[in-house]
Order: sequence, then C-alpha cells, then structure tokens
Amino acid sequence: MTTSLPREDRIRRALELLRNETTDKFDDVVEFEPGEFTDPVLAQEERDHIFGVVPSIVAHSSELAKPNDFMTVTMPRNNLIVVRQKDGGVKAFVNLCRHRGALLEEKEKGRCRIFSCAYHRWSYDPNGKLRTITRDTTFGDVDRSEHGLIEVPCEERHGFIWVVDNAKATIDVASWLGGEMDAILAEYHLDDYVCAKAGGFDEPTNWKIMQDAFLDGYHIQYAHPNTAGKIIHTNVMAFEDFGRHCRFIAPRKSIDRFLEEDPGEQRLDKHVTETHFLLPNSTLLRQPDHFQLLTFRPHPSDPTRSRMEQRLIVPKVEDSGLEPARWERLWDKNWDILLAVLHSEDFPLLRESQRGMASADAGGMMLGRNEVANQVFRRETRKLLAAGRDAAQ
Repeated sequence: MTTSLPREDRIRRALELLRNETTDKFDDVVEFEPGEFTDPVLAQEERDHIFGVVPSIVAHSSELAKPNDFMTVTMPRNNLIVVRQKDGGVKAFVNLCRHRGALLEEKEKGRCRIFSCAYHRWSYDPNGKLRTITRDTTFGDVDRSEHGLIEVPCEERHGFIWVVDNAKATIDVASWLGGEMDAILAEYHLDDYVCAKAGGFDEPTNWKIMQDAFLDGYHIQYAHPNTAGKIIHTNVMAFEDFGRHCRFIAPRKSIDRFLEEDPGEQRLDKHVTETHFLLPNSTLLRQPDHFQLLTFRPHPSDPTRSRMEQRLIVPKVEDSGLEPARWERLWDKNWDILLAVLHSEDFPLLRESQRGMASADAGGMMLGRNEVANQVFRRETRKLLAAGRDAAQ
C-alpha cells in the first residue's frame, strides 16, 4: 500500500524514472499457468467468486440520462436490464420474464415505460413490478408482488453505474474501492462528463488476457510501433499500489524536452497518461483532456471468449469551450483512431495468444517485476478466488 503523492510530484517521479531508464518494480517474478485462460472450472469460479461478489462497472451515468432510459448487459452470471428510475436512481434486473423465461428486452439500449415479453405479453414497470398478466382470468391466482423482475445490486457512484452480478449479494462501492481510490475518483468529477462514444466487442479471448494487455506498459513499442509507441514511453511507470486497485503514470514522449531541462514550476500533466486499474475488470485511462474506460467481462460459459467495452468519457459541449460541430469532430476522430488500433493491433495479437495458450505443452509462464499492474491484477483475483473457495467449503 502507498500514500498518494500530489499529481505533479508523481509526474516528476515518472520523469526521474525515465531519466534513469528504469521503472517501478515488484519484488519478484511471478509464475502462472496457461490453463488459467482455458480451464472451464476456473472460469466458473471466476464468475461466481469474483463477479458474483464484487462491484464492477457496466456504464457511465450519462448513458442513462433520463427516467426510463435502459440498457441491456450480458454479465458473466446474468443477462441484465439496467434502467433509470423516476426518482433518478438506477436499478438492475435479470432480463427474463417470470412466466416462462423469455428474454424480456432484446435491444441494447432505449427508453421504455413498460417492458413487455414477446412470448405472452406479460409486462413489467421500469421498477421491476409485474404489471400485466394477459388473460389473467384464465391463468390462475398469482401474487404479483412476489413475481416481479429479479433485482441485482446496483449503485451509481463517481459517474459510473456498478452492479454485483448476484441477486443474493449486496453492494457498497465506496467500501470496495477503499478510501484512497474512492477519493481519487471523487476528485475527477466524472459525473460532470458525458460518454461521447461507446462500443462493445465480443472476442475469442479469455477476459484476463484482454485485461492484462491494457495494464501493460511493457509492450507498447513492440506491439504498437507506429501508433502508441510513437507517443508513450515503454516500460516506464510511476506506480501506486492501493491493495485491490492501483494506478500508474506513463510519460509521453513530449516530456523528453525536460530530460535535461528543469521544468521548474511548469505543469507537466499534458505530458503523461495515467492508468487506473479498478478490480476486477476495468481500466480507466486519464488522458490530458478526457478519460477512456475499458471493461472486460468473461463469457457466461466459454473461458476462451470475452467481451470488451470501450467508452470515451469527455467534457460536455458546454464545458469544453468548443462549438458543437467541432466537439463532435474531435471525439469522432479520437474514437476512430482508438478503434483502428484495437482492431489492427491489439485484437489480432490477443486472439493468437489465446490460441497459443491452448497448446498441450505450453509450459509455465511468468510476469516480470516490471509488470506491476498485471501483478496486482493476478494477486487480487487470486485472493477473491481463495476467499470464495474457503466460503464454499
């Protein structure tokens, strides 16, 4: 655990690491087995003991801006409908009619005053209450208060909507984040931002391979030589370990003028990218003028598949100082660049990594001392799995 330094002090520490051609490091190299990315038993444990226990982000608040706005989410354990309530709160329900189990809502997002099942037209209010049983005089007696939609724990905090993927669980995002990370996110006022762009991608890759790639500052010049490798320094991270969560600053190459020159009182924040890992499955990148949120979810049954979602979280038009058309062009261009890198560089590499992990004689593998955020990810998911196994005994 570390005590957080002011941002400019942390940036100067990253600059000093760069001058010394080094990075923050863990004590030891850590070994792991390729079976962690293919084992169906382990995948079930992850769904139950990680996603069924702890909060994870499913959306930015602005994506459900008005009452009755909804989105559907495929979580590792449940298909969910997440819906903004009349009182401004947010609830999440299992996306399933309580009559015969038909999927209640197929659209990815929308606005709806009533959720109606296509099979027999039973309907539900946005608060989950059973509203209509068609031809109820012939159906039989039903206590409607006992047959509303199944609710899962949901909480809105720091501009994000979080769920625990388990109807029997509880949720307390502040407690899960811990004092340091909760305070860090509060400082960003992300509830004053909007999600300008969002996209989801179903990939033939284990979720941990995906998450690992977006915590890794070691691969940049090798996997992205003509894109990110031209902008961000490789293998230089000023790192903070908060236990469950962590963050690190990576210097951009625009900072190089200060390798020999003392920056004095000059602010250096435009010369860095700051990455936050929020256990279990989110990477929040703080860029000089916006944020990106990357989330990675296991497939509900197949350990070799996962879903990545990317969100571009930016100042509102009225807060940006830009004309609406220019604002739109800026974030469209930014989004197109991000997608091009994902689809041409990241995804092909990770798909082949997953294919290689299936080799019968793959052998043991390792994380280096320099792969600090990856070590936190593995350390903390192993703790959750151990706690779940102990509780199940």
